[in-house]
Amino acid sequence: MMLAVSAAGLPGSFAAAQEPPQPQAQTEAPAPLADTGLDQAVREIEKAKAKLASLQDGVKQSADNDDALVSLSTQVDELGRHILATSVNLRPRFDQIKSRLTELGDPPKEGQPPEAQIVTDERNALTAERAQINAVTGDAENLSLAINKLMNEVVETRRRLFAATLLRRTEVSVSVLDDAAKAFVEEVGEFRQALSSWLSFVWKFKRFAMFAAIFMSLATGLVILSGGYRMFGRYLTRDDGVENPSYISRLSIAFWSTLIRTFALAAVLVTSYIFLNGFNVLRPDIAPVVAALFAAIGLIYFVGRFSNAVFAPREPQWRLVRLSNRGAQSIGACLLAMAIVNALDYLFGSVSEAMGSPLVLTVVRSLIAALIIGLILIAASFGRPMLAHDGDPDAPGRHWPRGMAIILRVLGLGLIVTALTGYVGLARFVATQFIITGAIIVTTYIGLLSGKAISKQESFGDTFIGRFLKSRFNMGPVAIDQVGLGVGLAIYAVALMTGIPLILLLWGFHIQDLQLIAYRLFTEVRLGGISISLLGIFTGILLFAGGYLLTRWIQRWLDSNVMARSHVDLGVRNSVKTGIGYLGVAVAAIIGVSAAGIDLSNLALVASALSVGIGFGLQNIVSNFVSGLILLVERPFKVGDHVVSGTAEGIVTRISVRATEIETFRKQSIIVPNSELINAAVGNWTHRNKVGRSEIPISVSYHTDPQKVMDILLELVNEAPFVLRNPEPHVEFLRFGAYSLDFELRFMLADMGEGMNVRNNLRIAILKRFKEEGIEIPLPQSDVIFHRDHVPPALEPSSTSADDQPVDDTGVMDSGAVRQLRSKAADGNRKG
Repeated sequence: MMLAVSAAGLPGSFAAAQEPPQPQAQTEAPAPLADTGLDQAVREIEKAKAKLASLQDGVKQSADNDDALVSLSTQVDELGRHILATSVNLRPRFDQIKSRLTELGDPPKEGQPPEAQIVTDERNALTAERAQINAVTGDAENLSLAINKLMNEVVETRRRLFAATLLRRTEVSVSVLDDAAKAFVEEVGEFRQALSSWLSFVWKFKRFAMFAAIFMSLATGLVILSGGYRMFGRYLTRDDGVENPSYISRLSIAFWSTLIRTFALAAVLVTSYIFLNGFNVLRPDIAPVVAALFAAIGLIYFVGRFSNAVFAPREPQWRLVRLSNRGAQSIGACLLAMAIVNALDYLFGSVSEAMGSPLVLTVVRSLIAALIIGLILIAASFGRPMLAHDGDPDAPGRHWPRGMAIILRVLGLGLIVTALTGYVGLARFVATQFIITGAIIVTTYIGLLSGKAISKQESFGDTFIGRFLKSRFNMGPVAIDQVGLGVGLAIYAVALMTGIPLILLLWGFHIQDLQLIAYRLFTEVRLGGISISLLGIFTGILLFAGGYLLTRWIQRWLDSNVMARSHVDLGVRNSVKTGIGYLGVAVAAIIGVSAAGIDLSNLALVASALSVGIGFGLQNIVSNFVSGLILLVERPFKVGDHVVSGTAEGIVTRISVRATEIETFRKQSIIVPNSELINAAVGNWTHRNKVGRSEIPISVSYHTDPQKVMDILLELVNEAPFVLRNPEPHVEFLRFGAYSLDFELRFMLADMGEGMNVRNNLRIAILKRFKEEGIEIPLPQSDVIFHRDHVPPALEPSSTSADDQPVDDTGVMDSGAVRQLRSKAADGNRKG
């Protein structure tokens, strides 16, 4: 039914977009329309307006609370996506109305014949509904603009709040230090009293629960540690007997030794806190301190394990970076010292918060921590940690690269100056961020190095997983390298997807911010007027891969089950497989592109642009493509046919849409473009079938009986296999040759592929039989003719007159006389 929405009940833009009714509509109400969800869209927009007003008030009230602003920004983003979805849902109905109005056309003008009343009513109803949709869409757009404005306001408020917090200046003077010292003494006393009272209470009333919690946490840690040693024991300890371990071995031991042991300690600390808190052992004032203590212990242990794994101060052959022994020890000590300073600062901060200490104590504590870290950085910049040129780790090392040393000094001096000038919060923030961010960057870099080492050719096969895959799945070196490449890329992805979010969290981002970024990244990335969805692209790739695999499965199933059982010709099977393959890949590509969110109609412009290139630069490719389709459909030859094309002769082994592969009898593959096979004459010995005629030419001497030769040849050919009896073989007496009688044995073969073997066997049999029958196969002969006037003196007759020599009517001796004269001359020369 048509939705009756009054202008008064809608926003102002709706009333402005309302079109005046047609005169025909005044006499009769429009026909009811189907419910298009317009009323629901109006209600959603009204709710969104109320929600937006509430969020605007919340932003004003939470201008100094960053956590509240983060929560509000998430709600604003959700509201914007909801409004966008509401507007998009109305688009299909709007397109339908527009198309229908185009079909109905404009109302008749004055002086034209009137149209049917039902057409007028439908046009008026559709026009009114279109106006309503335009009004609602306009309100949705205005609301989206207001939401974007509020989102920008939240971001700007958070930025100002962050800057105000960091740049807050505190007076640093002797009186401030004196007040801090007094507050520290009072805090120590209060904390000692609170701790002693808590321990006394626990020992009296919670002794069993405390020991049970500690025992259970230690058991959990031992289980994790023993399991880690059982599974990765060979990667947890270094073998001192190995003089030059591979880089991937060093990385593996550094990674697994740090991960397993740190994870085991973290499990002990976390479970201890959970059990102690769960058994009501911890008091509300002590619980934050215990949590901070456990966190400090975990941080110090992790930095120590990490430094030992990367720098290996006492085992240079296992070191991951090119440092001297002294440099590895000094850098490891500096990192551990900065970790201890940060851990103690965090622990004392928790104590101060639990005890309600004054702000001056927190300021001085942060000041001291920033000064210590600055001094450590300056001291480290003057070290000589780099490995000597000769590669000896025991030799004195080289200085830092000049740029690195300058960065460390500037950063350390900047921390000291910033803290002493009163910007303690900024100095403490930069110091903490430098340490933790540096640790994360180094860890991420090591992860990238691990991926590079694993993906290196012939490296993954030497790992435990590579050897397992070899033995379990019988994988070859090439397959193992491909798996190693995939594992390396996966390590790259994990390292980056872990390191980058952690760095963003450290520099002021919240988890909600990262979730919002990830959502927008995977659902909608706008580049100008183009919207790209990484999730849609990934889905499209998966659908294309699934369609491709399904196509290949259908090809194999049809070929091995349907066509093979039906004894379909090999060429037909190849054509069907090729056609199904191209069709399936095309359909999978269309589905994948559509799932990726790419409008196929937008490709028309690209296709029109490509048509120009096709007409000029790609015409040969298109010609070969079309010719290939013609060959697959028309099938003038097929796979397995014996063809002759130009200088190429052989067996067709493959027909694709671009070229055809012909294998010669010398096993040479010739790739012939399809257009040449279409436009030129091609001989096909096996086009209809494999039956063909074969010939063997034979020559015998003139004194041989021709009928005897023909009988022998027919006898032998009738005994040969693969020779058809219908049509029967026959022998042709071709000609009287210059020195022989020429015959040709002609016979039909059931399979032209056996022609060479049949001809060879027949030639052997013919030669053997001719020798038995005394039939001579003559050699080429030449007659040398001498005229009488030009007989050399050596050939002059001595005892025989010329009259006794046989001559013809022209006075020329025959060849026999010439031979006799030649023989006599040779005898005379020998006697001489």
